[in-house]
Amino acid sequence: MEATTADAHEHHHHHDHDDVEVNPATWTDPKRYAWLLGIIVPLAPFIAWGIYALTGVGAVWYFGPILVFIAFPILDIAIGLDNTNPPDSVLKFLEQDRYYRWCTYIFIPVQYGGLVLACAMWSSGDLNVLESIGLALTMGVVGGIAINTAHELGHKRASSEKWLSRVALAQTGYGHFFIEHNRGHHVRVATPEDPASSRLGESFWAFLPRTVAGSLRSAWEIEAARLDRLGKSHWTLRNDILGAWAMTVGLFAVLAIAFGPVVLPYLLLQAVLGFSLLEVVNYLEHYGLLRQKREDGRYERCLPEHSWNSNNVASNVLLYHLQRHSDHHANPTRRYQALRHVEEAPQLPTGYAGMIVLAWFPPLWRRVMDPRLLDHFEGDLSRANIQPGKRRQLLARYGGEPEAA
Repeated sequence: MEATTADAHEHHHHHDHDDVEVNPATWTDPKRYAWLLGIIVPLAPFIAWGIYALTGVGAVWYFGPILVFIAFPILDIAIGLDNTNPPDSVLKFLEQDRYYRWCTYIFIPVQYGGLVLACAMWSSGDLNVLESIGLALTMGVVGGIAINTAHELGHKRASSEKWLSRVALAQTGYGHFFIEHNRGHHVRVATPEDPASSRLGESFWAFLPRTVAGSLRSAWEIEAARLDRLGKSHWTLRNDILGAWAMTVGLFAVLAIAFGPVVLPYLLLQAVLGFSLLEVVNYLEHYGLLRQKREDGRYERCLPEHSWNSNNVASNVLLYHLQRHSDHHANPTRRYQALRHVEEAPQLPTGYAGMIVLAWFPPLWRRVMDPRLLDHFEGDLSRANIQPGKRRQLLARYGGEPEAA
């Protein structure tokens, strides 16, 4: 039911040319081979290793963050936007094309190959501490993007894809994300109750501890309720959270036994960096956006205007269309290659890669994003999701009616 109303809602806003019937056999996806570029991130440690072997330049171990936080923001600006959508008549065909699935599957063996390579380098004694930290940062970037790959897989109905999703999450110890995201965030998105929706006036550094603790608590509550319904104990590997964490503990233990305990501090560092990268993306996806309450006290359905979107090509290829986030919330099981640009969704000024860097500097973030939010709400910020305690001063600064105390 939900889907059909969402589809009707979408059709209503479509441009006329979208409705032309296109023969799927003759239509080609212009981004088809671009999706293979998603593999450049898990290849980062191999690329760094190759350049290091040739040149001996230690700074090359920082290749991951340089790629994602410097090269990709520049590419987003240089290549620009693509707001074209696949025609409706090819969507089913596009969804069923297994090629796109393999683009996400192949990420995982490359990701784990890179992790083994990194452990070999950390334990080799060839790298000094700064170089080892650089490699941990590179692995953190791989792990963070792997959470996004897991996100794409974790929404799918096939149990094999859900299992692969957990494998991708094991590197960062963030297995509980898979539960909270699908059964928590998608229900409560863009409300004050959602730990993964950031608020107007909340800096990324304030959001990070709130979302990490809140997501963990929420995942545990969701999983505990499920086990209660089945009459099972919470303290069992049937508990998907404990199962996922056991995978991480097992992975780190095997690596520490194989390469020596020297790898453990770097494994922990890359895990924290990886999940922080996921959370900075969460921060920018729903900043300040709020679903309004209906008369019965429940929130309105999640609509395109409840997620920030971006059509910057470079970041979209890197992140499997994650930036078409509104359509993802309207159709959570829709595969990445079929996600649409939705006209009425608020647009970010650049791709996620550049927005992540902006979020690290709260004064800059506020200067860029608060006016956009004000614009989106047509000057009425009382409709925003505002950080409690800052409501009065923000409404005084930007206008909008402060609620009567």
